[in-house]
Amino acid sequence: MSWTDERVEMLKKLWAEGLSASQIAAKLGGVSRNAVIGKVHRLKLSGRAKSTKPAAPRVRRTPNSGGTSRPASSSASSSGSSSGGGSSVGTFTLPQRTPPSVTHTIGATALKQDHEVVAYKAPHRDTDDVVAPMPLKLKLVDINENTCKWPFGDPLQGEFYFCGHGNEESSPYCKYHSKLAFQQPQDRRRPR
Repeated sequence: MSWTDERVEMLKKLWAEGLSASQIAAKLGGVSRNAVIGKVHRLKLSGRAKSTKPAAPRVRRTPNSGGTSRPASSSASSSGSSSGGGSSVGTFTLPQRTPPSVTHTIGATALKQDHEVVAYKAPHRDTDDVVAPMPLKLKLVDINENTCKWPFGDPLQGEFYFCGHGNEESSPYCKYHSKLAFQQPQDRRRPR
């Protein structure tokens, strides 16, 4: 399908009348809703005019014993009985909705804390076996699979190096830096 001049003019007219892209696609035939939307954007058409008919309120439909459902307002006129005392099959009533209560507050309350803040106290660690080694200050080209790869400094600055001590088996770090990098799960969790 190609956009002929007549089809483009029809698109512009229907768009100005306020029809939706789906409705325009159905009237033009042979084009999808997305094709209509794409053409509208390429033509840089302004926002649509408001539709002349008012939007119908949405009614929640619930299944009933008749298999069909009708809004309560149209059920009396379409049931065929004018006495109003007829059968209620095929009708339902909408539940009454009450607007949600709104509490008005003054000022910004998004960050207001309504709970007590308790400071976190880290669990006591045994510091007898913790000895921070002096780094050997190895450059990237000097490290290998047997050296600690714990970085020091900023890689974009001139003073950047690695620890360089012997690493533990199956670890990229020495004993001290392994303890820093790999904490036990119970040490990581905060008590609540």
